Amino acid sequence: MIQKNLLLGLMMISFISLSAQYTFTDTERVGCTPVKNQQNTGTCWSYATASLIESEVARLDNKEVNLSEMYIVRNIYQDKAMNYLLRQGKANFSQGSLSHDLVNMIEKVGVMPEADYSGLVPGAVIHNHSEMEAGLKGFLDGVNSAKNLSPKWMDAFSSILDTYLGPVPTKFTYEGKQYTPKKFAAHLGIEPDNYLSISSFTHHPFGETFILEVPDNYSNGAYHNVPIDDLVEMTKKAIKDGYSLAWDGDVSEKGFSAQNGIAILPTDPQREDLFTTIGPEINVTQAIRQQAFMAKSTTDDHLMHIVGMSQDQKGNTYFIIKNSWGEISDHKGFLHMSEAYFRMKTVAVMVHKDATKAYIN
Repeated sequence: MIQKNLLLGLMMISFISLSAQYTFTDTERVGCTPVKNQQNTGTCWSYATASLIESEVARLDNKEVNLSEMYIVRNIYQDKAMNYLLRQGKANFSQGSLSHDLVNMIEKVGVMPEADYSGLVPGAVIHNHSEMEAGLKGFLDGVNSAKNLSPKWMDAFSSILDTYLGPVPTKFTYEGKQYTPKKFAAHLGIEPDNYLSISSFTHHPFGETFILEVPDNYSNGAYHNVPIDDLVEMTKKAIKDGYSLAWDGDVSEKGFSAQNGIAILPTDPQREDLFTTIGPEINVTQAIRQQAFMAKSTTDDHLMHIVGMSQDQKGNTYFIIKNSWGEISDHKGFLHMSEAYFRMKTVAVMVHKDATKAYIN
């Protein structure tokens, strides 16, 4: 009898210990392409949004496609360069951009497959834009210092891009047919006007659009403003209805760990068992969220792709996120973001407009 009770006690201790560990079960999943690696570049915005578009192509027409992130990146560099010089150097010029920049650029220049433009010149094995960014910025500052702009500056700028990223083909063959980038975008059925950027901040009226005040919004993209409760519910409903979303937000919190596949907002971020034991999280209100943004503790750090929802063994809800840092750890490049983290640290999302009808007029 004593041995039986001891065994039952050991089993109970084991169960309690196990129940305290993070065990995730998928509840909703939207199809997505394999995880990629942006490597030494600040181009998460292109990887996250291209991944969204790849999922949308599959959702809308059951087509599989691997898009070139660097084709869009290259064109954004050129667009930023024009903006920088027209504003006489009083504008942001960096590697970062936002989801609307990718979809807007698709409308301007189209898209192409990864196989036809990798952004790697012969001999290059990883993406690294540090030297290129410095060279491009130095060139633009030199041009900007001239009294009059030469009409040759963009050709010279493009030559630098050719050196680091490779020249862009004007045509390519895909599944036996020849396309230009714009014709390929049409072939895939991508309609940029169908994608909305949505945020939630009280320094602008809800129900209206506003220009999001973050440095990477060089193109002054407009965002629909909704209460945070609506943003959370809209995101959940979108996923349940088969839509994925591009996510823009802050990943600088101690509760964010790509290596552990978790993003949480604990009440005690200093506890040692942060990523192994389920604990209480901050109750995020609209006011707390706004305060964090105004205090610059929530910033536009990183973009990723929301591709589903999950629950831990205690029934807490998480969003399944596809990252672009390679297939790291046992989670293979995915992570589970708690609802509390989403409520506090989401700067914005992008989604097909059909997923927003109950929330945006």
